[in-house]
Amino acid sequence: MERKVDVLVIGAGPAGIISAVTARKYYPEKKIAVMKSIDKGVIPCGIPYMFASLKDPDENKLDNAPLEKNNIDVVVDEAIKIDRNEKAVTTKNDQMFRYEKLILATGSEPIMPPIEGINKEGVHPIYKDMVYLKKLIEEIKKAKNVLILGGGFIGVELADEIAKINGVKVWLVEMLPTLLPNSFDTEFSTIAQETLESKGVAVLTDTKVEKILGDEKVDKIRLSDGRKITVDKIILGVGGIPNTKIASDAGLNLGTGKGIWVDEYMRIIDSDIFAVGDCAAKRDFYTHKEVPVMLASTATAEARIAGANLYSLKVIRENKGTIAIYSTYIDGKVLGSAGLTENAARKEGFEIVTGSTEAIDKHPPTLPGASKIKLKLIFSKNSGIILGGQVAGGISCGEIINLIGIAIQKRMSFVELETLQMATHPYLTPAPTVYPIVLAAQNASAKR
Repeated sequence: MERKVDVLVIGAGPAGIISAVTARKYYPEKKIAVMKSIDKGVIPCGIPYMFASLKDPDENKLDNAPLEKNNIDVVVDEAIKIDRNEKAVTTKNDQMFRYEKLILATGSEPIMPPIEGINKEGVHPIYKDMVYLKKLIEEIKKAKNVLILGGGFIGVELADEIAKINGVKVWLVEMLPTLLPNSFDTEFSTIAQETLESKGVAVLTDTKVEKILGDEKVDKIRLSDGRKITVDKIILGVGGIPNTKIASDAGLNLGTGKGIWVDEYMRIIDSDIFAVGDCAAKRDFYTHKEVPVMLASTATAEARIAGANLYSLKVIRENKGTIAIYSTYIDGKVLGSAGLTENAARKEGFEIVTGSTEAIDKHPPTLPGASKIKLKLIFSKNSGIILGGQVAGGISCGEIINLIGIAIQKRMSFVELETLQMATHPYLTPAPTVYPIVLAAQNASAKR
């Protein structure tokens, strides 16, 4: 069967949905279709919370409502080939879609580390598939010993959630010396580890899983220090790789990080094809080196750029690079990071100065629910331009890191942050006299 559409989006995760919705806004007359290979998807960032915090995993479903509301067709099928000359996509179910503009939002696939025994029963990657995840959740709830491999965001959040399930012992193994190593300096990574350990999670850093033991099914693992641990379930949380096969088969360029090469408007070498989200290459905001950043927030920002500029550059919406802005929530504590860490900045050769401070997020600090905020900012020593920031504390830190992200995008300086005008309230913020971003900027400025 052959169909003709104006805009075809392959992939119905956050990037695909927002691409299509944005295209509808800017090109209301166009016929738009979104193709999804999985009938029942999930909200990626909510996956860890399906294990315990949500009453029902279905509460984390990613449905078609935004697409249907905007008169966008939804096709459940898998794209298998792009013919760029014919401007056509063929599918697993023998359909052919002819397009004017094509957006690739094919996402990523979980990494399968090269560990002996990785394919045994009981070893589970994380797929963004509701049917798969519901089955996994039921199995985890019946388990006694669960090992999570990988101490990045997904691993840390899964450990925090699964530790809430009665009768389940949780192990978290990270091969590098600290948790969340790409996003936080040691003083913040330590907060994450101590919080998990206080919940009974056994955190093993600077440690590798060398072999998964058992006959058909996992029953033990052997660590790099020679220890053996009894486990009946292993969850792989070591990250993802861009899903680019359909793009590379069509002769589209991949970057050094194996994502699809795109320009500042998310266009590839073929001017009628765009790529957004995890499948698209990411470049660092400061160095323009490719970086392995896979975030729904980054994906949706890219999607808005692509959707707005499909047929013409209606507005100047450039993708200047990713600032790699993250936040996570561990047992009531928020950690956020944006831009370069101190370690990363020094490795790149930046001459830097840092500023740190601690404050209470309400004033007076005796108000109910008050908690301590720890904040660190990284600046270029000579120019005074902010390069990065990290924060840990209560719920308000989720928006503090977004404020730091804006400061990075706008290349704000010591002086601009020292003289920041902010709204404060006893129940909502630290006192204006000790506002942490201001104090950290002053602390750094004094070290120049």
